[in-house]
Amino acid sequence: MFSSIAPKYDLLNHLLSANVDKLWWRRTARSFSSILGRPGARVLDLCCGTGDMAFALRKESHAAQIVGGDFSHAMLKLALAKSSRGQAMNWIEADALQLPFSDSSFDLVTSAFGFRNLADYDAGLREIRRVLKPGGEYGILEFSDPPGIRGKIYSVYFKSVLPRIGKLISGNNRAYSYLPASVARFPSPTEMLERMQLAGFQGASWTPYTFGIAGLYRGKR
Repeated sequence: MFSSIAPKYDLLNHLLSANVDKLWWRRTARSFSSILGRPGARVLDLCCGTGDMAFALRKESHAAQIVGGDFSHAMLKLALAKSSRGQAMNWIEADALQLPFSDSSFDLVTSAFGFRNLADYDAGLREIRRVLKPGGEYGILEFSDPPGIRGKIYSVYFKSVLPRIGKLISGNNRAYSYLPASVARFPSPTEMLERMQLAGFQGASWTPYTFGIAGLYRGKR
């Protein structure tokens, strides 16, 4: 499904979010500036898609070694094409539940709007913890259901308007019906924080972005 929408993926992300997604990526990258500033820091952007989160991380640091991993070959091809414009990046096709990395390989693991697509959230958290170095951190940027009247207005757009625009531009009805459905079944921030703690992370936290439409989950091994 993701491979089929890859050619229009970036266009639709920016269009459907009114470019707010770019602000979310930059804000997330800045929140890990202390790690990204370390010479030789190793960073994994998980479920990287076409690489926008990884590129935001690169803008924050030219010293870190950044790897983008994704299950979709078509998405990675686009990420590689974008990185050929002067940004040295490493891309790898990988299953987020069975990462091809040794234990304690990374100082930071991020994932932007991809973690909710995993078949097993708890297994995903355990795998993130496995590849993090002791003291390493992770950040999961994901959608959520905002509360109150804003949430109700947003829900109408997200569940009714967005799928129609997505289908019109991408030609794929399933993908943009899947999006709101995947957000609806994703754990609430409270439940997600509990899962993070059970997976063995310390200092688990959630910071809402843009009235709670999205938010950043953080933790430390």
